[in-house]
Amino acid sequence: MAHIQVLPPDEARKIAAGEVIDRPAALVRELIDNAIDAGGSRIELSIDGGGSRRIEVIDDGAGMEKEDLELCWRTHATSKIRSMDDLKSAETLGFRGEALAAAAAVSHLEILSSLDSREAWRLEVGPGEALGARIERCQRKQGTSVRATGLFDTIPARKRFLKREWSEANLCRLTFIDKALAFPAISFRLTLDGKLKSALPVASSLKERFASLLLDSQQAAYLHEIHNAMTHFSVSIVVGGPELARPNRCQQYVFANGRRIQDFSLMQALEYGTQGWFPNGYHPVGAIFVDIDPAMADFNIHPAKREVRFADASTIHHAVTSCLRDFIRHRNQQYAGQIYTVPELEHLFAAESVPQFQNKPNQENQYTVVQTLAQDALHDPPPEYAPQALLARPLTPEFTSSFVPQTVQAAQTEFTVQTSSPAFHSGHGLRYVGKAFNIFLIIEKDNRLFFIDQHAAHERILYEQFLARPVPIQELLVAIPFQTESEEDDLFLTTRRDALERLGVVIKMDCGSWRIEALPAHWNLSDSETVRTILDLKRAGADLAEHWLATLACHRAVKEGDDLDERVALALAEAALALPVLRCPHGRPILFEMNRDLLLRAVKRV
Repeated sequence: MAHIQVLPPDEARKIAAGEVIDRPAALVRELIDNAIDAGGSRIELSIDGGGSRRIEVIDDGAGMEKEDLELCWRTHATSKIRSMDDLKSAETLGFRGEALAAAAAVSHLEILSSLDSREAWRLEVGPGEALGARIERCQRKQGTSVRATGLFDTIPARKRFLKREWSEANLCRLTFIDKALAFPAISFRLTLDGKLKSALPVASSLKERFASLLLDSQQAAYLHEIHNAMTHFSVSIVVGGPELARPNRCQQYVFANGRRIQDFSLMQALEYGTQGWFPNGYHPVGAIFVDIDPAMADFNIHPAKREVRFADASTIHHAVTSCLRDFIRHRNQQYAGQIYTVPELEHLFAAESVPQFQNKPNQENQYTVVQTLAQDALHDPPPEYAPQALLARPLTPEFTSSFVPQTVQAAQTEFTVQTSSPAFHSGHGLRYVGKAFNIFLIIEKDNRLFFIDQHAAHERILYEQFLARPVPIQELLVAIPFQTESEEDDLFLTTRRDALERLGVVIKMDCGSWRIEALPAHWNLSDSETVRTILDLKRAGADLAEHWLATLACHRAVKEGDDLDERVALALAEAALALPVLRCPHGRPILFEMNRDLLLRAVKRV
């Protein structure tokens, strides 16, 4: 007997169906794709039993005739392509003709469809071809309804490996979100086990749809939408501000021509483009929508079309990062001088008992800050106290209040400020109250208290200085020799040597060994730490200068626990409140504000 045999058609179709429909969410994806391709303006998804009992998608799109229904469930039956050449220009979400055939192989499929609301037909088929296909007249308005019941009932082995019903239902909901995010001009409804879970009207923008699906009404105010158009593609980006920072990337999405795809490069572009806007360890929420000429992308490399091969991926990556950087730069200029508050305090202090705040902190929002425009933060300081003028002042003996920690002389910086006011007070109505937890400077102005992180504030001040003028270089008496550990390190040092030298790092190669001959002035890391810090810059890409200047500012800024003279502390506070951006180079807020009214309410005096 021969060992190799051809499988019966019914068994082959069931096995092949597993590549397209491996769980209920996959069938949801395919059916919604068909509804969108049909031009539906209203799409409804209903699910029972996590999708195993029933999945139904209803649309008001183009509909099908009787002859179309007779063929639509056959393998590779499609209205979207006619030849291989059509794949190069396919603009629809589906095109292989596998979805309905796979559904008919693993479930009982019922389709009702009408072209014009006058004549409608009903198809019933599956699972497999065992029951054949029946077509009869029915009544239905224009559009199509597809209902799949008993998913995987005839394949117990596959059904046994499904998750619990609520888990499968949640995966279906996530697929629904993916589709709804990319098509704001379509209204969507989701019903789970007879309960309406989501009703999305037509949205005016991608930002509005993103907010309605994933954020509450207050958070929606911190969502932004930006666009960048190139020759063969355009990019639309929805991104949340630092108020919406998340500890993970679960609310980051990438779409190509309406499809949710897995693309690490573009996810990375979202992170790179927003660097310096978010604290270390936190990530933006957002979505990247790439609309590209189909001839410049291959959507046929993955069975579920989750991956795309772009003809020029690096150009798209650059378009995303540059668009985000330009937007953030413009926004920082537009909202220069903002003060950061903790909004939770408003509600907590208004509650009946203050201890509730101490005993039940809100874990999700405890790091969230909300920006409120602080008018008259310094009552229009005179020109000599403007940030640009302050940072541009030369080092002369009369400017004696330099930031020199009293116990850490090595942390001396170039920042200076002249003040003839008595200690604890400034000429701008600021009063230095003291320090909290050996890091926060407490400043009073009018009826407001500012808690200023001395390290983050000084770090930002130094960063602005480094941006304004060249980094001072100090030649080393003894060069630092070192060996690289990979060709990637060698390539980085070779190609970026000139850029590093402009940033104060002079590196030469001699006899196959690298050596560092000069570093920025006041550099105080050990040799091994220095080498590691420089080589780590290879991950910075086009942001090498910003990363390095942020590193310099961090190392040279006063640290937590450093003691500051009262006049120096007040000068630091004045300079911090005058900064154009009230965040450190790594994205953390440098201060937040609490007013007199909040404190009075905290102790029930109001």
